[in-house]
Amino acid sequence: MSPHSSAASQTLPRPPSILLDLYGLSVTPEEHPSIFDPSRETALPGPRSPEAVRRPYVTLTFAQSLDAKIAGAGGKQLALSGKESLVMTHWMRTLHDAILIGIGTALNDNPQLNTRHLPPLPAGYPHGYRLPRPIVLDTHLRLSPDCKLLKNYQAGRGRRPWIICASQNVADTETFAQRAAALRQAGARIVELSVDQSSGLIAIPDLLAALRESGVRSLMVEGGARVIRSFLSAAQRSADAGTQKAVDALVVTVAPTLVGSAGVGYGMELHADALPTFQHVRTETFGPDAVTALKVV
Repeated sequence: MSPHSSAASQTLPRPPSILLDLYGLSVTPEEHPSIFDPSRETALPGPRSPEAVRRPYVTLTFAQSLDAKIAGAGGKQLALSGKESLVMTHWMRTLHDAILIGIGTALNDNPQLNTRHLPPLPAGYPHGYRLPRPIVLDTHLRLSPDCKLLKNYQAGRGRRPWIICASQNVADTETFAQRAAALRQAGARIVELSVDQSSGLIAIPDLLAALRESGVRSLMVEGGARVIRSFLSAAQRSADAGTQKAVDALVVTVAPTLVGSAGVGYGMELHADALPTFQHVRTETFGPDAVTALKVV
């Protein structure tokens, strides 16, 4: 029986409807967007307009408390997502070419950024779930060569991580070169980009353009707080300037808990009247959590 026959397709687990609706995708006997089949071109979220061809389709996603905190004091990891919404997030990962986090999240959480919580595929099924490429925004190359992302790649359980760093404003070039060599030896690809001279940070439009040139068509951005603010600020500036958007979709998981004033939020320095306009697509509960999907219009 063909792995794409009707009977086989009906037995395959499927992404939640909230994600299929957000991205305009469907599961058919001929195509399953979460399954990687090298013989087929899978439809994934991608450019929707001529100007967007210069960058990936971007989904910004994160989990927050009722008081809009995404981490504990000092960026400490919080287990905000319940099991059900965590599985939803792993489904979302299968629908993107790459997943991006900042160095703060990488150091605090040591994440794997894979799809290990998805239900198993049928015994004997010839394909697996799509794995996004992990990308870490790490201006000064602070990522450890012993992190789980690189260990998984070395063990054949994950894709090669890309580390996005600054090509300028590095105080100690010798130390920087040593860090780069250690990360390359561990398997990482180092991508150097110029930084904004005023902020010392890599500009989001430059980052997105470089990723699109490297073949990334869709990007899932998971945080942390500084990266979320950077993308929302870029979306805010692009809305002001009438340039191409920096964010296409927003998926927020709200956990029924309060963190308090010591927690880390993401909304500071963002002005509501300058943010892009979001259109509500769907809200669903996953276990105790509420997940809202929106798209930028």
